[in-house]
Amino acid sequence: MNPFSSGTRLRDMIRAIRACKTAAEERAVVRKECADIRALINEDDPHDRHRNLAKLMFIHMLGYPTHFGQMECLKLIASPEFPEKRIGYLGLMLLLDERQEVLMLVTNSLKQDLNHSNQYVVGLALCALGNICSAEMARDLAPEVERLIQFRDPNIRKKAALCSTRIIRKVPDLAENFVNAAASLLKEKHHGVLITGVHLCYELCTINDEALEYFRTKCTEGLIKTLRDITNSAYQPEYDVAGITDPFLHIRLLRLLRVLGQGDADASDLMTDILAQVATKTESNKNAGNAVLYECVETIMAIEDTNSLRVLAINILGRFLSNRDNNIRYVALNMLMKAITFDDQAVQRHRVTILECVKDPDASIRKRALELVTLLVNENNVTQLTKELIDYLEISDEDFKEDLSAKICFIVEKFSPEKLWYIDQMLKVLCEAGKFVKDDVWHALIVVISNASELHGYTVRALYKAVLTYLEQETLVRVAVWCIGEYGDLLVNNVGMLGIEDPITVTESDAVDVIEDAITRHNSDSTTKAMALVALLKLSSRFPSISVRIKGIIVKQKGSLLLEMQQRAIEYNSIVDRHKNIRSSLVDRMPVLDEATFNVRRAGSFPASVSTMAKPSVSLQNGVEKLPVAPLVDLLDLDSDDIMAAPSPSGADFLQDLLGVDLGSSSAQYGATQAPKAGTDLLLDILSIGTPSPAQNSTSSIGLLSIADVNNNPSIALYTLSSPAPPQVATTSSTGMFDLLDGLSPSPSKEATNGPAYAPIVAYESSSLKIEFTFSKTPGNLQTTNVQATFTNLSPNTFTDFIFQAAVPKFLQLHLDPANSNTLPASGSGAITQNLRVTNSQHGKKSLVMRMRIGYKLNGKDVLEEGQVSNFPRGL
Repeated sequence: MNPFSSGTRLRDMIRAIRACKTAAEERAVVRKECADIRALINEDDPHDRHRNLAKLMFIHMLGYPTHFGQMECLKLIASPEFPEKRIGYLGLMLLLDERQEVLMLVTNSLKQDLNHSNQYVVGLALCALGNICSAEMARDLAPEVERLIQFRDPNIRKKAALCSTRIIRKVPDLAENFVNAAASLLKEKHHGVLITGVHLCYELCTINDEALEYFRTKCTEGLIKTLRDITNSAYQPEYDVAGITDPFLHIRLLRLLRVLGQGDADASDLMTDILAQVATKTESNKNAGNAVLYECVETIMAIEDTNSLRVLAINILGRFLSNRDNNIRYVALNMLMKAITFDDQAVQRHRVTILECVKDPDASIRKRALELVTLLVNENNVTQLTKELIDYLEISDEDFKEDLSAKICFIVEKFSPEKLWYIDQMLKVLCEAGKFVKDDVWHALIVVISNASELHGYTVRALYKAVLTYLEQETLVRVAVWCIGEYGDLLVNNVGMLGIEDPITVTESDAVDVIEDAITRHNSDSTTKAMALVALLKLSSRFPSISVRIKGIIVKQKGSLLLEMQQRAIEYNSIVDRHKNIRSSLVDRMPVLDEATFNVRRAGSFPASVSTMAKPSVSLQNGVEKLPVAPLVDLLDLDSDDIMAAPSPSGADFLQDLLGVDLGSSSAQYGATQAPKAGTDLLLDILSIGTPSPAQNSTSSIGLLSIADVNNNPSIALYTLSSPAPPQVATTSSTGMFDLLDGLSPSPSKEATNGPAYAPIVAYESSSLKIEFTFSKTPGNLQTTNVQATFTNLSPNTFTDFIFQAAVPKFLQLHLDPANSNTLPASGSGAITQNLRVTNSQHGKKSLVMRMRIGYKLNGKDVLEEGQVSNFPRGL
């Protein structure tokens, strides 16, 4: 007989497939067998149906398509014979899933089998329903499943409980139908039924709040009694696993108690004793005992509990850290990271063990332990923990140095008690893992060094000694080159000696040797070489006696393969040769870098600012990002020409408020103009939006914000302020204006005194809010219009946190002053006023236009209104 014919048995087909030497042979066998099965399906032979379906299931497990046999499953399920039903249900669970439309045809067969007199047929139907039940099937068959939970046979009750779990997951609305039935299962003596009942109750509690409250009040004491009986029970061979009586039931009960006790002090008090009993009596020398202890710790941490029980749980986790099993140590570290929020001191007692885990051979344990150590650090133990981590950094694997050095740098920056200690620790990290340190870390170190004027001499000497030994650490070389370029004279003259250091003898040539090694070393990158070139230029002024040698080193870089290095070498050589009179001032020491500015930039970008009313600026702590008062929003899909104006705080530097940094000292050092007076529209000037008016040009203002290259290193930037030359804007004399309405020229004397008069307008009106604009002109400046906005509340409720925002096109410039209040009284009993100033660079050609957004709180809820003003009077 042909071994591949449809008459072959399943074992023969499996043997033939396994005998194939190539994938092509296997596909040929499967293709031939599938063709034969299709032929038999078309013949509708009931005798071979179960054999064909068994073959299809094996072919399906090999990954080949078997959708053509799905209807055979339904035919076998409808068969009255149990063996055929068994194969049919097995095929149904394997070949179909809940997304198949064919399942609609099997619902009736499942309902009949759930009511079958044979309990084994009922069991088959429950298994199938629990595996592939869809939402529609759940709604149709839920009553039958609920009835079977009370069935006489424990196996059927167990399967019905598991099937109920699937049903309530698919249709949470049916959860309340199973609450009473699930509660009855908690009284079962049969462990198989009990564990499924506990699992069903757990699912009900997580899905339905009413079920949670029901089980919390009715079943908590019974669950505690059940757990106590299991914990104190004698040896039972049928349930014993490694000396623990039914650890699976232990775990299920503990999980359910965790849900019941979470957020409820009374329920938590009831289970305190049994949790302490489980935690103390369970043996931890076997894996089953460790699993129970871990769930017990999870439950203790989740419920409303006293600190004594939490300390016991943390001590259990501490024992887990000494276990030889990597999985147990890993889950203990994970749990301790959660426990540190409850009791930091209890976790601190296991600090030594946690530090040992940082040195574990397993990479996952090392990383998790390092994260935990980072959470353990505080002002009291930062010195000890940092020393331990740096000592391990010296001997750690190369692939772990990056994570370890990043954490050490984070700890040192966050908890540094003083700048001297910070510099020392950072130098140690740079010496051991300099090539793994991120750019922002050594940038921050340079900022700190520049601010520690009393430590300049100590730092440059320490870096000089370090770079002689660790020349291969690129980051260390960069910091050393920068410091020698800035403070090389302090290095040579031993200025600023501290009591903790020994004097060293360094000549000017020795200092230049370090720079020359950095710039000529073949594996130095372009950043290091550029920094070294700048350092040489600075040393040419500090060390005039060897300026010829320095010039020779600079000249050699004219032949560099890097175009940037060639250009800078030519420029620097020109400075050394032809501009000696300005060289000393040109390469003077860098000003102190502002730490607040750097930390804000490091955190991301400068925080945006939006115009608000009665919202004073908030002073920032060092390194804390400033949150905007309100989000910078696009009003009604404005394009890039639209801007958001912000009120200028009276008597305050608006640029400082905008950026959240102190630029006062930088402005003085770089010769920038003084901060403008209140009322100057700085936001528009900073963003370079619109054309400044003559009125603005007559007032001192801070110009465009630009970033200058510090030491020619693009990674470290200084903020400099430049004042662009005011453009000339042609204006029309007020006396030459001609009134197109009546042909009469306005009175020059009247305009010169009060400006033209314009009728007020209603800019916006809704059922709850009215906004009126009144206008006036600044004498001698027709481009600028002063607008007073009056906000009136038409509703019977008071508006709080009132905010007015406005946007105008690019040819307009808008400035908002702070409003007189942010609370708008109800029913027109009071009003808020706010002054606006609009400058029209296209005066006489284009009219004013404005879009507005008004936000406020009404009964605690945020309300937003928007509108556009286009009915401004002519001549504005």
